Amino acid sequence: MAPRLPRPHRFDGYVALAGLLGGVLLWAIGLGTRPADEPLVLWPGHWPVLLPLAVMAGCELLRRSAPRTALLTATAALVLDTVTEGNLVTVLMYTDVIYAAVLYGTPASARRIPRITGLLAVAGTIVPFAVWRVPEALLIGVAVGIVAFAPASTGLIVRNHREAAEAARLRAQQTALLAEMDRTQAVVAERSRMARELHDMVANHLSAIAIHSTAALSLDDPGTSREALGVIRENSVEGLAEMRRLIGILRDDSGDSEPAAAPTLDGLGALADTARANGLEVVVDAAHGDRLPAPVELAAYRIVQESLTNALKHAGPGRVTVVLRRLDGSLSIVVSSPYGDREQPSVPGSGAGLIGMRERTALLDGTFEAGAQTGPDGGLWVVRATLPVVEGETE
Repeated sequence: MAPRLPRPHRFDGYVALAGLLGGVLLWAIGLGTRPADEPLVLWPGHWPVLLPLAVMAGCELLRRSAPRTALLTATAALVLDTVTEGNLVTVLMYTDVIYAAVLYGTPASARRIPRITGLLAVAGTIVPFAVWRVPEALLIGVAVGIVAFAPASTGLIVRNHREAAEAARLRAQQTALLAEMDRTQAVVAERSRMARELHDMVANHLSAIAIHSTAALSLDDPGTSREALGVIRENSVEGLAEMRRLIGILRDDSGDSEPAAAPTLDGLGALADTARANGLEVVVDAAHGDRLPAPVELAAYRIVQESLTNALKHAGPGRVTVVLRRLDGSLSIVVSSPYGDREQPSVPGSGAGLIGMRERTALLDGTFEAGAQTGPDGGLWVVRATLPVVEGETE
């Protein structure tokens, strides 16, 4: 089957029709570009002018859908028009075909056509003048430049501007996409931070409430029940205070990354006292030296708090040891608790505490590990975290 030509654009059809009608009008009133007795006219007569005119109008139909085919055919039609009496509209349509071939053609055509037409313009200026030695011969090069090189250069300039505008539009879209991705990542990071804060603040108190309420329900002893209710009330009050502090952080529009009320390592004593009131035997050995950066202090406090919460929920009977040391520009945190059979009722865990501690450590480029180990007194569950402390960032 013969290949089908692409369907022309509607605007190209209007251009072809306008050119054809304009050329026919000039032909009807007898306006030609050359007299019949000129030596260049090899096909004189009134009717031969219509053939290159019709072919050129057909090329205008393909100026955008098949620019290379249109240019080659139009060049042949222009040569044919040159050996007739000629029609000005045929020449004008040829300039438009060259312009469209550069603008809508392939990148290779857009580079080559201006170069070729430029060389033809130079050759059309030098060669005739060298042969005939008359100033009028220079007009041939000028005509080639006007008919071929000028529209090709114009098409190249317009194409470059369009490509630059398209590249700018794509960059704007990419910038908007990156901004949206950054916003989404910021929202996800903030939600993760809020989830860690909420878990670390509330899980300790709710775990103590769950354990002591279970003990109060399972033991028929008024004294034990009263003591458990006291612990439950204390943890409920502290949990509500923590929740109010978190709500205050969420409502604060000052833009501070961490509010001044964020817990510090100075509160480890109170944290240990709360754990002891909940039934743990806690020993704290904190030698972290001078004031640490606020992010490091907050992360260390939350890691110790979550470790004590896990010990309250899962540890066996025995001593829970908390050791903090500042060594070689880093803060070392080690929390060990008995690991084994548990006499008291336990609270099921979801693993969110370990995930939160690991995320806090990773945000500060530290290291974290947690797992069961065998010690001299039996099995231990040990949490180890190392948080870098950059000198000069302390507050």
